[in-house]
Amino acid sequence: MKTKPSSLVVLCAVALASCAGTGGEVRRFDVVNRFEVSVPEGTEELRGWFALPDDGEELQDVSGLDVRVDASGGEVATREVRDPAGNRFLYLEAVEAGGASIVLETSFELERREASASIDPADTRPPSAGELEAMKPFLGEGEHVRITPEIRLAASSAVGSETNPTRQARLLYDWVLDHVQYWVKDPDRLKSSGVGSSTYCFERCTGNCTDFHSLYAAAARSVGLPTRMVYGSFFKGPLDGEERDQSYHCWIEYWAPEVGWIPLDVAVADIFVDDFQVTAESEAGVSLTVADGYHGPDPRLVDYYFGNLDARRVTWNRGRDLLLDPPPAAGAINALPKAHVEADGVPLAEKSGWTRMLTFRELP
Repeated sequence: MKTKPSSLVVLCAVALASCAGTGGEVRRFDVVNRFEVSVPEGTEELRGWFALPDDGEELQDVSGLDVRVDASGGEVATREVRDPAGNRFLYLEAVEAGGASIVLETSFELERREASASIDPADTRPPSAGELEAMKPFLGEGEHVRITPEIRLAASSAVGSETNPTRQARLLYDWVLDHVQYWVKDPDRLKSSGVGSSTYCFERCTGNCTDFHSLYAAAARSVGLPTRMVYGSFFKGPLDGEERDQSYHCWIEYWAPEVGWIPLDVAVADIFVDDFQVTAESEAGVSLTVADGYHGPDPRLVDYYFGNLDARRVTWNRGRDLLLDPPPAAGAINALPKAHVEADGVPLAEKSGWTRMLTFRELP
């Protein structure tokens, strides 16, 4: 059994700032996001959509965005595009590039602020019928965010008769912490779904950040609590300046009347619940799952990640089942924290068809 996080009463007393606050820590980074695409022989048209840093995120300022393309063959063109939700991507088209290698590099400077939101239940209230109607896009299912009868029942049991959105959100946060183990804690036994699946996470009681937050979203939406998923990346302290991919990370925002969108990261919080032993097999994965290395269990951080986010991250985009413009042959895209690439309409897999290297250097 996991150690229970502290009560909501204590948590509210130590909340760092009011809703959508951007006080606290500020960090600056030089960032290089590099993709290399191996175009299959015989390809007539290659198309790709590549994540760009969110220029509408209030927690970050992006400056000096530079795009460089190097292709060993074919005609290549790029342009910035946005999907219907406002997420932005770099769109690439290449013709007569079969067998070519295309390197796409975006670089930018990022100033990122710590997030802190009001998590005092007194600041919000149950949503009205009109508000719930307006929030319908954030209350439904998705391809991998499924609300099964079992998830609905578990969420209902966790929330009970509570109707205050912030209290509901914390009760579900604690429930997920008690129900699920991050796969990096025991990589020989635990695995992620690979697609961010609420049902996999619920049934297997494990997963990665997308699995955790798919389950959280499904549970929250089943009790009428609007949520949206945010995709970004950590700039992990131990990897500063290292030529290693920073991968991606995701977290959740829930919506509360009178307050707005409130962040939480139940996946990272799970690392700091003191119920597992770090082994030689898990040590590297555990350390690189969190912002600045793992130093043992920390109930304070379990509380912190409900309503707060550290400054060591970048936001790429929000949402699942993305409807890109122009539309890919694959249709809606599950998530896009890195890239989606197609050769004559056939998706290319990461690692075999394309690779990505995200590196950073923290600035003083």
